[in-house]
Amino acid sequence: MAVPVAFFALFFAWPVASIVERGLRVDGVWQFGRFGETLSRPEILDVLWFTLWQALASTGLTLLIALPGAYVFARFDFRGKGLLRAIVTVPFVMPTVMVGTAFLALVGRGGLLDELWGVRLDTTVWAILIAHVFFNYAVVVRTVGGLWAQLDPRQEEAARVLGASRWKAWRTVTLPALAPSVAAAALMVFLFTASSFAVVQILGGSTYSTLETEIYRQTVVRFDLTTAAVLTMVQFVAVGVVLAVHARTVRRRETALRMVAPEEAARRPRGIGQWALFAGVLLSVALLIVLPLGVLVERSFATSHGYGLDYYRALQTPDPSGTFLVPLLDTIGNSLRYAVVATLIALVIGGLAAAALTRRAGRLVRGFDALLMLPLGVSAVTVGFGFLITLDEPPFDLRASWILVPLAQALVGVPFVVRTMLPVLRAVDERLREAAAVLGASPWRAWREVDLPLVRRALLIAAGFAFAVSLGEFGATVFIARPDSPTLPVAVARLLGRPGELNYGQAMALSTILMVVCAVSLLLLERLRTDRTSGEF
Repeated sequence: MAVPVAFFALFFAWPVASIVERGLRVDGVWQFGRFGETLSRPEILDVLWFTLWQALASTGLTLLIALPGAYVFARFDFRGKGLLRAIVTVPFVMPTVMVGTAFLALVGRGGLLDELWGVRLDTTVWAILIAHVFFNYAVVVRTVGGLWAQLDPRQEEAARVLGASRWKAWRTVTLPALAPSVAAAALMVFLFTASSFAVVQILGGSTYSTLETEIYRQTVVRFDLTTAAVLTMVQFVAVGVVLAVHARTVRRRETALRMVAPEEAARRPRGIGQWALFAGVLLSVALLIVLPLGVLVERSFATSHGYGLDYYRALQTPDPSGTFLVPLLDTIGNSLRYAVVATLIALVIGGLAAAALTRRAGRLVRGFDALLMLPLGVSAVTVGFGFLITLDEPPFDLRASWILVPLAQALVGVPFVVRTMLPVLRAVDERLREAAAVLGASPWRAWREVDLPLVRRALLIAAGFAFAVSLGEFGATVFIARPDSPTLPVAVARLLGRPGELNYGQAMALSTILMVVCAVSLLLLERLRTDRTSGEF
């Protein structure tokens, strides 16, 4: 636990605490009375209520739509499975700015639905909810599907032989085994949607606002650090309560599971019901994920004089306005380098943390578990500003260093590593470790010989998540990325903030490149995962 605790203390707790202190401590006096004053304002109460109910609605809708997809990817074997899995993960790595823009082009004024049927959903809560499902679909598919694919299907088949119906066998055998993984996915979706920023700002307009957008407005627009600090503390406490409830609930449901290689559990669909489910999942993916992505690609080629590569060619030339010190095409290499380093950091920190959490050593470890999830629910604006304020003096003067960006990205990647690996690690039968110890294996060798082969698949899934999150991280990176090495999401956001057809087209072109880079990376990971896990169980 020592290394993860030190990492979070230095790069999360310290920056956030510094921002809160600046907002609530004036002339050496703490302004605690501002809590009651701020939280009694009607507009702030409206923000708190909308943040809560839209996050709950988004989480429920995501689980409802994505759990069938998790089953299809876990239990069905079909041609193009790796490609389809990469496609459903692409939205998760897109900058949230681009998610909002994609749905604005789809459901807003002059969008595809408006042109075809005169239907507009922008400035409605439905656009926000659907965009959140689009963004978080892969969280459920990969987190739940990763464990589901390794559950031994013979346990459910045995229940059916004993007279249980298909539904009862799934409800009494498979669902309890999946419960920790489903809860982990629901928690991540809830935290992401509760702290939603760009999606709400673009699709909700001035009608809807979450805690995240309000913190940004109070910090950047109004320069009211006191109100921003109060809202940050409210967000911090709310996330802590949610994590405590989650940890208590999941712990009661943990059991040792019988694991198999994913290839043993997957087969082609059988019967009308399974084929109908398979077709329904493909249709939902086509409408919910492929269609918005297709709109982005189409806009990247659509110029004022027809379709062409003008916007892509413009990425190779220096920016005439001087906003970008390098050609925009260089942002691809920057993003990949940052993502690789951030992934390695997240795997080390998250792997150590997950290993520590399997020991179940009382309240200290439970508090540590909650700490690891806090970066998903605390404002990225707060973290980004905190980096600039705290990491500016020796021995931690990192503001001019390139490592600052991967460190910020790894903060968001670590929770995904932990939540992906932990259910599998805790599902390993403790008797296997005890048998290894009896045979003379050291704790390190027992972990290497027993746990690692079983958790290797989850480790590679976690690496994919961490890499994807790092590619698309925007909230904190936008404040700390250097002008001579911006990332793809930062470049896209700045292009969208500038008027003109060329800027918008270049933003669409960069977003398309980001999608392709993500898809190729995930396909390579799928191939590596298949090669490394085949035949080892």
